[in-house]
Amino acid sequence: MGIKNLSKAIQEFAPSSVKSLEFKNYFGRVIAIDASMCIYQFLIAIRQEGLTLQSEDGQTTSHLNGFFYRTIRMMEAGIKPVYVFDGKPPDLKSHELDKRTERRADAEASLKEAISKGDTAGIEKFERRLVRVTKEQNDDCKRLLSLMGVPYVDAPCEAEAQCAELCKKGKVFATATEDMDALTFGSNILLRHLLAPEKMGFTMEQFIDYCIILGCDYTPSIHGIGPKKAYDLLKIHKNIETIIENIDSERYKIPEDWNFKVARGLFVSPEVTDGTEFDFKWTSPDVEGIISFMSGEKNFNEQRIRSSLERLKKAKQNSSQVRIDSFFKVTSIVTTEPSAKKRKLEEEKALKGNAKKAKVTTKKKK
Repeated sequence: MGIKNLSKAIQEFAPSSVKSLEFKNYFGRVIAIDASMCIYQFLIAIRQEGLTLQSEDGQTTSHLNGFFYRTIRMMEAGIKPVYVFDGKPPDLKSHELDKRTERRADAEASLKEAISKGDTAGIEKFERRLVRVTKEQNDDCKRLLSLMGVPYVDAPCEAEAQCAELCKKGKVFATATEDMDALTFGSNILLRHLLAPEKMGFTMEQFIDYCIILGCDYTPSIHGIGPKKAYDLLKIHKNIETIIENIDSERYKIPEDWNFKVARGLFVSPEVTDGTEFDFKWTSPDVEGIISFMSGEKNFNEQRIRSSLERLKKAKQNSSQVRIDSFFKVTSIVTTEPSAKKRKLEEEKALKGNAKKAKVTTKKKK
């Protein structure tokens, strides 16, 4: 879920913190990537085309298709990706997970109804809602990354928190995810966008309180308080405790058992592995290992895989170049991911092309 309405709030109260740059502006940058979010996007992207990439034994392979080609594309642009995988969720997130289970049950019921009515649009809509990232899909991607020579991290808890820790310890330049709570955990640069809390006139502590008031994965929002009201209240009262003391309790009902202090603690001191422990290295790909895995086990077209591996090897050679600003101390950097719309169109085009070459449930064997 992330932080409710946070993107809208930042656009309104800190528009200068959102900028758009070309992909090439990240040449030489190490970027921490929310792996689970990527897998989900790849699974959804193929389904939107009405197709499902599968191996001969019926296993979904859309996630591997996406990971393989997107990683190569990033490295061709000089970006050094580090993928971060989720660990166990914190106990405080159990309420949100329960709600997701309920929504999943509702989607299953709606899907059955859509099927009975022959509602094609409804079937597609509810099938997307039922997509889940499995342990097997995570393990597939980790195996592929190891063979490609690309580093990854197993977070002890939330991937966004671990990405933020890597940012804070200077191991990566930015966090790439669609989940806005990466900012609340302390990532000062988020790709989709660069979003700095200071631009809103908040300290980091106040920004965390703001996100809690809006509603996050750990606590519900205060009914009736949207981004504008929450912003005004924090500007006046500075923190949640003082807001509660002064708020109109008849008009704005504080949620029962509202554990905002525990939520605040999870954002301030999340369960992460100390970022200083990592020394990331991008090694040469195991070409025959990748062929054995992707073509032998998962039935991808061997010629296409080999051709793409040549691109990967060339990209790794070129990535040995360094940015000129790495020789100087940079006091501030304002940057962001390329246009989300443009990137989405490019990736959808690539996925369509790969879908035609890979085995599809409605197509003949590769």
